[in-house]
Amino acid sequence: MARIAFILLCHKDPEGVIAQAQRLAASGDYVSIHFDGRAKPKDFERIRTALGGNPSVVFAQRRWKCGWGEWSLVGATLEAVRAAVAAFPQATHFYMLSGDCMPIKSAEYAHAFLDAEDCDYIENLDFFESDWIKTGFKEERLIYRHWFNERKRKWLFYASYDLQKRLGLSRKVPADIQVMIGSQWWCLRRQTVEKVLEFCASRPDVLRFFSTTWIPDETFFQTIVPHVVPRREIRGRTLTYLVFTDYGMPVTFYNDHYDLLIGQNYLFARKISPEAIRLRERLGALWAASGVHFPISNEATGLFRFLTARGRVGRRFGQRFWETEGSLGRDNTLLLVVAKKWHVAKRLTAAIRRHSTIPAVDFLFNELEAHLPDLGGVETTIEKRDRHRRALIRLLFEQFESHQLVICLDPSALHLIQDLMADKADTRLLLIDSQFDDAYLRGHIGRVGLAGAQTAPEVIERLLPTVRADLEHEAERLRDMDFAAFHSIAPWRSAEENAVQLARFLDLLPDTALKLAMTEYLFDD
Repeated sequence: MARIAFILLCHKDPEGVIAQAQRLAASGDYVSIHFDGRAKPKDFERIRTALGGNPSVVFAQRRWKCGWGEWSLVGATLEAVRAAVAAFPQATHFYMLSGDCMPIKSAEYAHAFLDAEDCDYIENLDFFESDWIKTGFKEERLIYRHWFNERKRKWLFYASYDLQKRLGLSRKVPADIQVMIGSQWWCLRRQTVEKVLEFCASRPDVLRFFSTTWIPDETFFQTIVPHVVPRREIRGRTLTYLVFTDYGMPVTFYNDHYDLLIGQNYLFARKISPEAIRLRERLGALWAASGVHFPISNEATGLFRFLTARGRVGRRFGQRFWETEGSLGRDNTLLLVVAKKWHVAKRLTAAIRRHSTIPAVDFLFNELEAHLPDLGGVETTIEKRDRHRRALIRLLFEQFESHQLVICLDPSALHLIQDLMADKADTRLLLIDSQFDDAYLRGHIGRVGLAGAQTAPEVIERLLPTVRADLEHEAERLRDMDFAAFHSIAPWRSAEENAVQLARFLDLLPDTALKLAMTEYLFDD
């Protein structure tokens, strides 16, 4: 059976480190601790006092003063690895952890997982060909020497770089290695770790090279492991679940993320908030549990992207030049029908076309078929419409030869709604309130790609409350904007009540508005 030596790199929270080490050692595994040399001496002494007598815990002989982006992080890792290799001859695997990591599976599950396949788990993508690095330095990480910490000694870091660049002091990558890149959180077999240590002892030139690269914890092990182990024995992934924001910062998990985390196809997760006491307690108990079944869904990353990649409240970019100077016209009335259930909005616009002379188009910024007239090509693609949105609406007023126009928008397009409501034109908003039952939400989850045909039903059930809350929040955001010309209709109101709102919104006679409100199956799914 697999026995894991955890390589624990930490720099704070001594009580949490003690609890983590004791928990991991209690499952029959081992822990090698490197506690940052910059940390408070009393914190390290507290850890030594609590764990010094535990035969399954060892401490790195040398404590490096670690800094982000520095070789010190690799040096600290190697120091803890050497201590673990010497102290725990029965360890079969070596697993990198931080003090912010917690298990999201049981020890029983983790051991069985590692026993199932004789391989190493380390993310390793080609440094130059992959797009793992999104912004900033790429080859500059390697071909110039970096002696200073970019965060703490920024001026020296960039002055050194600029000087080397001006003097042409670039260097070559060692000819016999292919530089790879990936996450620093790996799990390696014992024989692999021993080969890496042998390589380090025999190739001081490679260590010297990486010691002055920038952020070597993302390249050193990722490069060396494929150099000493056949590729077929490497799985290019990490077993530690982590998500990064679009600013490159790791997402922090809290008490309400338990069910989400245990459904991911990983053994550990980071970063767990220090304040998430209940989550830490539950995950700690989970590690010691037996007989637990873990249905794997892997929906967490998709859900995070869904909830965060929808644009921020407010304007993210400045207006385009034709929008800055252009207005829809003071004499024009733009009527925004805002609805999450597009089929309901389109039933209403069809009724408006049928019972009034007001031109009405559908979701012109979302669907190609939106009851648009021929506008000379500007309407042919969704992208072109969005790019020329204000010009498009002005063209529609001209084409229909009307001072009134109804268009449909999704409530998630808050920035567009705000922009149009602020126009000099008479702009009004009609929100079609909706009830989101479970059947609708299941369909919505499939339409937006949060789940597929093979997703387990229990996974979809866990998503329902989150998605429902998100959709309801969209309507609340619109109400909170406190627009002066805000109207709403809802399926739980009478036709007469809805007719009053429609009459005000469209400037229609009461009888015509009532016909619209009584449209057959208007709110049905």
